[in-house]
Amino acid sequence: MEPKDVLLELRTRNGLSQDELAEKVFVTRQAVSRWENGETVPGTETLKLLSKLYGVSINTLLGSPRQLFCQCCGMPLEEEIISREKDGTPNEEYCKWCYADGTYTYSDMDDLIRVCVPHMMQEGFTEEQAREFMKKRLPELDYWKRYEELSDDGQFEAFKRQLIAEINALGIEGMPKLDKLNALVGSYVNLAYPLPGGAAVKFLDDRKTYLGNQLEPEFGGDRCFGVLANMDFILVCTYGEGGADPELVLYKKR
Repeated sequence: MEPKDVLLELRTRNGLSQDELAEKVFVTRQAVSRWENGETVPGTETLKLLSKLYGVSINTLLGSPRQLFCQCCGMPLEEEIISREKDGTPNEEYCKWCYADGTYTYSDMDDLIRVCVPHMMQEGFTEEQAREFMKKRLPELDYWKRYEELSDDGQFEAFKRQLIAEINALGIEGMPKLDKLNALVGSYVNLAYPLPGGAAVKFLDDRKTYLGNQLEPEFGGDRCFGVLANMDFILVCTYGEGGADPELVLYKKR
């Protein structure tokens, strides 16, 4: 789509008149009209305001002229998996798994490779090919080139270690020791809380990133464990093979 068509569609989808949009991004109604007629495009600062207002990347506002790649893992970026800042503004440099709510989620290249390889094998890579590709690709990406500058000095890793220690201290029967928490986007985790009468409430926000892992039973059996957490909660579920019969076993407000 051309920028004029994207801007018109987003304005109408959000139920805004040209006057209302102009007021929100500090321009005139005539300026909005010129965008939508294809006479001009918004300036850089206005694009930032529109990006935040509509919750889409600047690349999308401009009609997606560039193919975006996550500058941490190298994944091609589509609008639905672009990361967010703490205020909800899209950050088109990273995917939601590598940059969550203003925080970089990986500080160890080998750990990222470990997470990515199984997904690449589903796309036809052998394990060796996937590892070799990632070892060559990651050092070329901006995050790893600028790691010393962008790093949070291990604060996020310390937070994950604290969460892991809290989860292991719960002593849930049959659950093996947890040693890793990975970034998980809400829309990729099909989790609902069952209510009396058979109804269910969706627990996770599709736009947010959580930490989690799934664990095989320590001493055999057909029940597995799923762990999800963020700064506000720790949630542990058990479920059968293939995700059957999920059961909430713990919900803890932090």
